[in-house]
Amino acid sequence: MEPLSLLTAIVLGVIQGVSEFLPISSSGHLAIAEYLLGETGISAPPDFFDVLLHLGTLAAVFAAYWSDIRDMFHEFFAGIGDLAHRSTPTPLPPARRMIFLIIVGTLPLFAVLPIRRQIQGLGDNIYFVAVALLVTGCLLFASDRVRRGRKTERSATMLDVLLVGVGQAVATCPGISRSGTTITAGCFVGFERKFAVRFSFLMSIPAVLGANILTLKDALETGVNWGEVPVYLAGVLAAALVGYACIRLLKMIADKGRFGWFAYYCWAMGALTLALVFVRNAAA
Repeated sequence: MEPLSLLTAIVLGVIQGVSEFLPISSSGHLAIAEYLLGETGISAPPDFFDVLLHLGTLAAVFAAYWSDIRDMFHEFFAGIGDLAHRSTPTPLPPARRMIFLIIVGTLPLFAVLPIRRQIQGLGDNIYFVAVALLVTGCLLFASDRVRRGRKTERSATMLDVLLVGVGQAVATCPGISRSGTTITAGCFVGFERKFAVRFSFLMSIPAVLGANILTLKDALETGVNWGEVPVYLAGVLAAALVGYACIRLLKMIADKGRFGWFAYYCWAMGALTLALVFVRNAAA
């Protein structure tokens, strides 16, 4: 395998940072990027680098939502103390209830574990990725036409977050945007738009950590070129910085209900990818 260049690492980091948080599918864009890199004779990036890129975007979530994460840590330990003293308050504090909502929303991912390798393999099928981007566009287009909800962590039900979690499980397919699907699902079950965005990103923390633990094992088994780690870190830094900026952008867009803007982009990217593949195959 050819060494990963600094420029390629940074470009892939930027792609990861933009597409992980904007509702346009990071897995789909990385699959398309790897397809194009392969066409130009550049090797696909190592699995270990992919793990680090996701950790970079995870760092962006921690930076953007640190106050929420800090409150949940505090309430987690406070909740243990209340259980020990049988003094759990009713209703639960919002941050403590958010912990339960995230746990329930993460449960559908366990149904995906037995077939995760098959789902990851779909990224090698560029036709599937392109069609999945078209589907993501349809979801985003529909989200703008849903009646505005008012539910937050104080009023969302366990069934609501379970349905959002099903959307997250479906979004493990390459080309289906995780943030786009979970935000759209949140809008459909009546979440307030800003809360739909916040819940989507906070719910991504256990999902990304769990996926990275599983992928890290495979990456280490295939071998890691430790001499390239400084190059990897440049890509990770790019993913973290760009990811943080995109979270801030999506926060501003959320309340205006303009997710449909991204629908047109997904449709264009999906159609362009299909056209590119058809032209390439016709020329072969």
